[in-house]
Amino acid sequence: MKKIIYTGVLALALGVGYVASACTNFLFTKGATKDGSTMITYAADSHTLYGELYYRKVADYPAGTMFMLYDWDSGRPLFEIPQVAHTYSVVGNMNEHQLAIGETTYGGRPLSNKVGIDYGSLIYVTLQRAKNAREAIQVMANLVAEYGYCSSGESFSIADPNEVWIMELIGKGEAPCDTIKGVPVVKKEFKKINCKGAVWVARRIPDGYVCGHANQARITTFPLEVKKSHKSITSKNFKYLYEPEVECVYSEDVITFARAKGYFDGKDEDFSFADAYAPLSFGGMRGCDARVYAMFARVKSGIRDQYADYALGRNPDNRLPLWIKPDHQVTVREVMNLMRDHYEGTPLDMSQDCGGGPFNCPYRWRPMDWKSGDHSYVHERATSTQQTGFSFVAQCRSWLPAKIGGILWFGVDDTYSTVYCPMYCGITEIPECFRVGNGDMITYSETSAFWLFNRVTNFVYSRYKDMIVDLQRVQNRLEDGFVADVAKNDARVKNASEAELATLLNDFSGRQAAKMMKDWKWLDQFLLVKYIDGNIKHDDNGVFKRDQYGHAEWPDQPEYPAWFYKQIVEDHGDVIIEK
Repeated sequence: MKKIIYTGVLALALGVGYVASACTNFLFTKGATKDGSTMITYAADSHTLYGELYYRKVADYPAGTMFMLYDWDSGRPLFEIPQVAHTYSVVGNMNEHQLAIGETTYGGRPLSNKVGIDYGSLIYVTLQRAKNAREAIQVMANLVAEYGYCSSGESFSIADPNEVWIMELIGKGEAPCDTIKGVPVVKKEFKKINCKGAVWVARRIPDGYVCGHANQARITTFPLEVKKSHKSITSKNFKYLYEPEVECVYSEDVITFARAKGYFDGKDEDFSFADAYAPLSFGGMRGCDARVYAMFARVKSGIRDQYADYALGRNPDNRLPLWIKPDHQVTVREVMNLMRDHYEGTPLDMSQDCGGGPFNCPYRWRPMDWKSGDHSYVHERATSTQQTGFSFVAQCRSWLPAKIGGILWFGVDDTYSTVYCPMYCGITEIPECFRVGNGDMITYSETSAFWLFNRVTNFVYSRYKDMIVDLQRVQNRLEDGFVADVAKNDARVKNASEAELATLLNDFSGRQAAKMMKDWKWLDQFLLVKYIDGNIKHDDNGVFKRDQYGHAEWPDQPEYPAWFYKQIVEDHGDVIIEK
């Protein structure tokens, strides 16, 4: 999603703006997961994005069919392009072949263009046309080359059942190709630079490793073309892309264009995509890469201390690596929980300062920067944030038929308090609670998961440290149950005929969504009853206790923490003191 730039004295002192950006992606290869699946995660964070599950059905089109592209962020019509003869079905951000794509916006140099395909359309058109990660890279590269690119810099996560790739892309701006900031280029070799489209790099994550990106470009140096082994190729040699030895592919002008624009002046082998097209800033470290740091620190010992100064935005020379090898192989439930992070256990933990209030709420309302006296300060941008529209864990499993192997574990609202519900990539109907058109950002719907989860979460924020425990009890029960149910259902449907498969998958995913909604409606009512008016009623596993006469037991009325009373006294003690 689009990023918002906030500036403050601390950031300006470093010559940058503080970035409070949207979206977080984590990437997991087969060798890094316990069951051998690949996984990517995506939190689509925006204060105006409604949480719903998109669906595009499989289709065939006659020659000459055209279709309109719409900007994903704004809905603005762009232009028509020719449709291909056959498109694949797509559930959310995963297609019927278990290809999954996510993104985060890093912005970067001012190289966006008014004309071209936007990053959202790039994702969803590619999902309809590509079967695997390598095909997706080629489709995306060809689309921007042919139609141009109108968004700012993007990082893409691309996964299929066998491989996971990170691709970073940025446009070429509005200026003529033979100028730098409007000044004619003198060097002869730069005079015919192609300004249409985008420059980009894509790298395969080594098996056994994990990666992440969160609104800061992550690819620095990369292996240049090796003609014999083909471990790295340029876009002009796409015919080699499908050789398994290829681990990196990039646009043929990615370095030349940077030189022409004055972003790089050195040896080719020293070229860094991120440094050229999205120079690192305080915001890039503190507001963006810190989220990747938090995930890395939870799967590998030593990371928390080794890169703390980088995450704090204080040491750009101690840059976070693009990928790491975790200490253990992760499960799908662990990956869900990795998306639930407020920097706990690090100096950035927002629940531990007085801004969290007496109940340790780890969230801060916008704006992200603010002033006090002569200084400017920032709130943290954690992986879990209140304005998430939807998020997912896309799991691709090579040992099962494609339409069964791909599961989009889909949730709405804040990742910390959502429930990831299993949507098979082979479904042809979206459950009502996730269906497009069931409410919107300014239209409440009783049957919408987005609105139900927001009802619960916004209440939980008011007494966070107590209510979140009750929420997690239901969340864990549901997600643990869903994982077990999926294993049973896989065995039940893996030999089903093509004719009956869609019905079986629709029924299963629909029942899981219905169970989630039922349990969350119960939780909504339970929390209201338990915590009404600042009291805390006693319960035993969700059943409220009564006294010997049948009345509700007298509730707990816990005091505020001592530091909070002290703060009240310092602020207002001369008025409220007993005399």
